[in-house]
Amino acid sequence: MFKQLTAYLSALVLAVVLTACAVPGSQPGEMEIRSGTIEQITVVELQSNQHAGVGAVVGGLAGLGIGSLIGAGTGRDVAMVLGTVGGAIAGNQIQKKYDKPVQGQQIIVRTTNGVLVSITQPFNPSLFQGQRVFIEGSGEDARVVPR
Repeated sequence: MFKQLTAYLSALVLAVVLTACAVPGSQPGEMEIRSGTIEQITVVELQSNQHAGVGAVVGGLAGLGIGSLIGAGTGRDVAMVLGTVGGAIAGNQIQKKYDKPVQGQQIIVRTTNGVLVSITQPFNPSLFQGQRVFIEGSGEDARVVPR
C-alpha cells in the first residue's frame, strides 16, 4: 500500500513539475501574424549586412601568410609586416565595394484593431499604399507581406 501511494504521489509531482515547465505564448517554430492595411510607404536606405572590418582582418591574415613565405631572418620579418599591412588595406578596399547601402522601405500598417505599426525592411515592389497585408513576426524580425 505504501509503495502504491508513493508511486501515485511521484506521478502527481512529476505531472505538476512538467506542467509548470510549459511556457504560455509563442513556442519555437511559431510566428505571430497580424493583418492590416498599408497607410504609408517611405523609401529608405538600409545598412549593408556585410560585417565591418572583416575584409581588413582577412586581408591582413592573407598578407601575413604570403609574407611569411618570402625570405629568411630579418627580411622575412619585414615581408610579414608589409604583407600584413598591405593585405589589410587591400581587404578593406575590397570590402568597401560590397558595403554599399541597399534600398529599403519603411511601411506604416494600421492593424485590424487600429494600432499603427512601423516596419523597415528590404524593398518589396509588390507592396503599395492601401493594400491589405500581413505582418509576420515581431521586433526586428517582423516583415510585411501581401495578403
